[in-house]
Amino acid sequence: MAKTVSLTLPLTREAVADLEAGDEVLLSGPVYTMRDAGHERALQCLEDTSRLPFDLEGATLFYAGPTPAAAGRPLGSVGPTTASRMDFATPQLFAAGIVAAIGKGKRSPEVVQACKDTGSIYLCTVGGIAALLAKAVTASDMIGWEDLGTEALRKLTLKDFPTYVAVDTKGGDLYREIEAASE
Repeated sequence: MAKTVSLTLPLTREAVADLEAGDEVLLSGPVYTMRDAGHERALQCLEDTSRLPFDLEGATLFYAGPTPAAAGRPLGSVGPTTASRMDFATPQLFAAGIVAAIGKGKRSPEVVQACKDTGSIYLCTVGGIAALLAKAVTASDMIGWEDLGTEALRKLTLKDFPTYVAVDTKGGDLYREIEAASE
């Protein structure tokens, strides 16, 4: 039975081990935004220096390209990007210390396996409500890669940001469960 859990970031693998696909998770603390170009840059940094401009251990990535500050908030809007676009890099980033990623849509079998192998999770959030999601962001700081524009690396601070476990550490996959139930 799905449950609601509040978690403080950064995460530990122990903190996510008992989560199951379908659980609602409210996140508070720092996340890092990266999309396609950022993932390419991250893999290059890992190859060149074995590090990124932030501490990988326990970090959470949010596949998003936030808009500039608006309405008295640190961001105007911040919505999830289709996660499968980052599948090429996710297994390596999970192995390097990332514990969770947030996006929308289902992931490849390789990412599901990486969740099982590393004890990481994939969280999804609702697309199309980017202005509403921005209300759960209390701070936004540029970390690096400004030349990537909206895909620059940013650190966002979240307060009760709503997500759901889409892939758990045991390989439970919410998207595939829904597909199977509809057949």
